Amino acid sequence: MSEKKEKVGFIGLGIMGKPMSKNLLKAGYPLVVFDIVSESVNELVPAGARKATSSREAAVVSDVTITMLPDSAQVEQAVLGGDGVLEGIRPGTVYIDMSSINPLVSRRICKRIEAKGAHMLDAPVSGSELKAIDGSLAIMVGGKSEIFKRCRKILESMGKNPVLVGDIGAGNLTKLVNQIIVALNIAAFSEAFVLGAKAGLDPEKVFEAIRNGAAGSVMLNQKIPSIMDRNFKPGFRIALQRKDLKNALEVARDMDVPLPLTSLVQQELIALTNEGEENNDHSAICHFIERLAKAEIRRGSTKQNH
Repeated sequence: MSEKKEKVGFIGLGIMGKPMSKNLLKAGYPLVVFDIVSESVNELVPAGARKATSSREAAVVSDVTITMLPDSAQVEQAVLGGDGVLEGIRPGTVYIDMSSINPLVSRRICKRIEAKGAHMLDAPVSGSELKAIDGSLAIMVGGKSEIFKRCRKILESMGKNPVLVGDIGAGNLTKLVNQIIVALNIAAFSEAFVLGAKAGLDPEKVFEAIRNGAAGSVMLNQKIPSIMDRNFKPGFRIALQRKDLKNALEVARDMDVPLPLTSLVQQELIALTNEGEENNDHSAICHFIERLAKAEIRRGSTKQNH
């Protein structure tokens, strides 16, 4: 006899949340979904999800309620605001925030959730839209060990090998570590490939020469092909990368940790935002250097803008 699966509520059906929800359905979890964009909700209903009309309604009927939202303000509104999760959550149930937000906000929300007799995990993810689709996201989790164990199979439906890294807030702290490395990696290979392009090297040949050496990385393999094709369709938007670095810099400031390279890349992201690129993929960090150098990382040629 198969184990009865807990009912899951999912709030936030954006680029990442929608495929994550679909993977929960594929894994056999009864799913209730809510998003302020009704079209996203309506897309999940034919796949087997039940429609909720508010975050509160999703929490009322769920054993585990998940949010996947852009930033701290949206999470606080969905959880603590009117018709929010806090109004509907029941004692003994679990709230999991899979958004990437300020760890201090995670801890503040957790106190309110626990005051209702419920439990919380913060479990942000790392990976592109493609990894959300194929269920191979990296998931870093903060919270109590017994709650992590209870929810592990749910998390494994959306990602590979979720890791408990500490108490509440530790998941989002780990995500900030991840995002610093991601952003600086993109900035570093953007500078390097622009130098190569300006010098007349074919970026495709450079990529093939270095990808399996010490300079190789997951980000290099994911982003350089799309950069060479001039494809900046968002898998992870510049606006979200900027938000994550903002949170990292705020936490670092409070802890007296200098992050000079992170600060520099954040200035590049601000400049790109001012040029209207906030909804491009974060690989568009390369545009900052390309414009200064008047050279492009382009497949098959090294176009230079004079």
